[in-house]
Amino acid sequence: MARSLHVRLDEGSAAALDVVRNASGITDSEAVRTALREAAARRRRRSALREEVARLAADPEDTKERRAVMADMDAIAADWPE
Repeated sequence: MARSLHVRLDEGSAAALDVVRNASGITDSEAVRTALREAAARRRRRSALREEVARLAADPEDTKERRAVMADMDAIAADWPE
């Protein structure tokens, strides 16, 4: 479903639109659609990353392995100068 949207851009938003539009020589409408798709994709990636981190943090086997690796790294780490 195509839908029309009217917005009032502030200075920063107008400058950002210019960057998106001028990078590809596209129209304002195409630039806004591109920016919206890119922003949505970034949010989906961040959300997926947060979910993965939460899943790993709740996994006792992963926690056990992470602690073992950290202990190994501590054992071979050089002493910091004081």
